[in-house]
Amino acid sequence: MAPYTPPTGSRLDKLRLDFNENTVGCSPRVLEALTSCISATSLSMYPEYAAAMQDLADFFNVAPDEFTMTNGTDEAIQLFINTFVEAGSDVVTLRPSYPLYRFYLQLGDASIREVDLLENFDFPAEQLLAAIRPDTRAIFISNPNNPTGGAVGHDLIQRILDAAPHAAVLIDEAYFEFCGVTLLPRIRHYPNLFVSRTFSKVYGMAGMRCGCLFSGADNVKWLRKAQSPFSVNVLALIAARAAVKDTEFVKNYVDEILAARDLACKGLKRLGIRFYPTHSNFVLFDAGDRAIPIRDALRERGVLVRERTFEVPGAIRLTIGTREQIQRFLDELECLWTR
Repeated sequence: MAPYTPPTGSRLDKLRLDFNENTVGCSPRVLEALTSCISATSLSMYPEYAAAMQDLADFFNVAPDEFTMTNGTDEAIQLFINTFVEAGSDVVTLRPSYPLYRFYLQLGDASIREVDLLENFDFPAEQLLAAIRPDTRAIFISNPNNPTGGAVGHDLIQRILDAAPHAAVLIDEAYFEFCGVTLLPRIRHYPNLFVSRTFSKVYGMAGMRCGCLFSGADNVKWLRKAQSPFSVNVLALIAARAAVKDTEFVKNYVDEILAARDLACKGLKRLGIRFYPTHSNFVLFDAGDRAIPIRDALRERGVLVRERTFEVPGAIRLTIGTREQIQRFLDELECLWTR
């Protein structure tokens, strides 16, 4: 199995358009909460979850027994697999998609079948439905999909849920805020539905490692049995409670990212560079055989992007920052692309 390669250093002083993070940082309310709530005593204690669980339950409009907090979406994926997927279980994923699905499934020795996205990376609804078997144990859908940015609507996902009542279906909604499509209100209607969310993207808290995994209360009981009791630390609890209260910060950031996304797409089109339709805070574009040289040259100019040639030939994934940040990227790219 191939290792997942995370960022390792030397990124703080650069324009970070490579890992789909919030490029302006977290809400000021998060920093204020951390400053005012942390003490030597609070750091000496194991985390207490009740207050944070209630605040997040109120925000997400669920009951506290309908979700568990996780150490980022990564733990949510691993926890889902550890709880509901056994060695040799038949599992269906999409290709290309978030590589950590395969990573954790391989660790669990699952039998993985991948359904390829369609031309232009459209969602392969009929192909996925045809891939479901009576022994299929789990299905993974990233919505919007990473790294392509495509999204699928409620109706198609509900068709999949109906077609696979015997399978646990995980809808990874890490980029929900940039798309607006969510299955979270349906967890009480579909006993096989699981939804994950993260604080690493729109909330600007990737360094905190905080997320949530939602499902019906009976499923969550099983998840909690398989989960480490203190996997989310006290700093993340404080930060998450403050983050969900600053809805204006989130709205303003999303508005800025959507405007910058439009700017990025227009700029790529002007340069004659093919890109794929996106509903997220990133755009995948085709740099052909120049993908790695372009990535490296941008890095030398202080701009970081992520090449995805290991999944899609010639592909570079651009995280959408502010309009000012995207204009800088486009200016640098134009100098490299046209020389």
